[in-house]
Amino acid sequence: MRKIRVLHLITRLIVGGAQEQAMLTADFLEKKSFEVEVWSGPQTGSEGSLKEEYRKRGIKLEFIPELVREINPVKDFLALFKLVHKLKRQPFDIVHTNSSKAGILGRIAAKLAGVPVIVHTVHGWSFHDRMSPMKKNFYITLEKWTEHFTDKFITVTDLDIKKGLDEGISKPDKYLTIHSGIEIERYRDVQVDIRKKRQELGIKEDAIIVGTVARLSPQKAPLDFVEMVANVHQDYPDVKFVYVGDGPLREIVEDRIREYRLENVISLLGLRCDVPELLQCIDIFALSSHWEGLPRVFPQAMAAGKPIVATRVDGASEAIQHGANGFLVEAGDVKGLSHYVGLLIEDKNLRDVMGRKGLDMVDPDFGAWDMVARISRIYEELLNGIH
Repeated sequence: MRKIRVLHLITRLIVGGAQEQAMLTADFLEKKSFEVEVWSGPQTGSEGSLKEEYRKRGIKLEFIPELVREINPVKDFLALFKLVHKLKRQPFDIVHTNSSKAGILGRIAAKLAGVPVIVHTVHGWSFHDRMSPMKKNFYITLEKWTEHFTDKFITVTDLDIKKGLDEGISKPDKYLTIHSGIEIERYRDVQVDIRKKRQELGIKEDAIIVGTVARLSPQKAPLDFVEMVANVHQDYPDVKFVYVGDGPLREIVEDRIREYRLENVISLLGLRCDVPELLQCIDIFALSSHWEGLPRVFPQAMAAGKPIVATRVDGASEAIQHGANGFLVEAGDVKGLSHYVGLLIEDKNLRDVMGRKGLDMVDPDFGAWDMVARISRIYEELLNGIH
């Protein structure tokens, strides 16, 4: 039987949730039934690149030089033209788009090229309330237009279905939520010498560590995290903080750390390949994002058995039950973040109970194999529906 040919299209292969989800889908789809390629724009950034990880997994990868993140009429037209041309020469049964720019151009190109099935994953919508009304309406208009030739929307959180429907983007039967899955065993079963790892970080073995894994970008609100650190440090001067990740706000964050004289309190660890090991070494996970879909670091921290303090952004409540495996506050509520981090610092038993609860909750809702199995079923159902 002929294999089903699937193309995943994404704007760029930075270290990020959409990119990891596309990678795991391409890697875990049944090889006997599916032949998968990933096409991407060439840009990466200070957040780091997943190109080598894709290659290590044996995923067929191709780059479209004209596909860039920024709006660029000339490059966008050239990217669209090239995508249509390539899709006509290399026919696929399914085009599955990820991220905003690739989602718009890719769906248009797939329609023009006559691709039978078009799927789009919403990793958080291209529009949000922090945009200007004009910009937000522009993106909503694009999403409404491309909806007409989208066979299925996959969202990573139920709230994104509500947001789409509230803006008049498609109908309920076109939507399905599939949580972004992780390789749970990588975070749950990791073997690490915690004492040695803490020594590498220059942190005492008995110190409490509050950590996060996030890009240094406006979306993740790293300055809120630094302000939370300053607040907590006043009451708990021996607690240490680690921030794993990089991004365009690094210099601004470094300036703020110096301004608050927190150089010996918080460590900016940059991009790391040992995130599962680092999560085992921290005591509390905190995230200060202003907007999100459903951050993959939540199930990663849950699989590591850590309590979570975070902002109540979009899908956060689908991973974190307030008072059960963590605490949620409103976006921008630095005092709230500080309060709950302090509460967990004070109470080791509470940390342990919440960590165990998160570990119990993470499987199977956030397992990569379950995620890919559900996506596989969608592919087959859509293809069967056109025959």
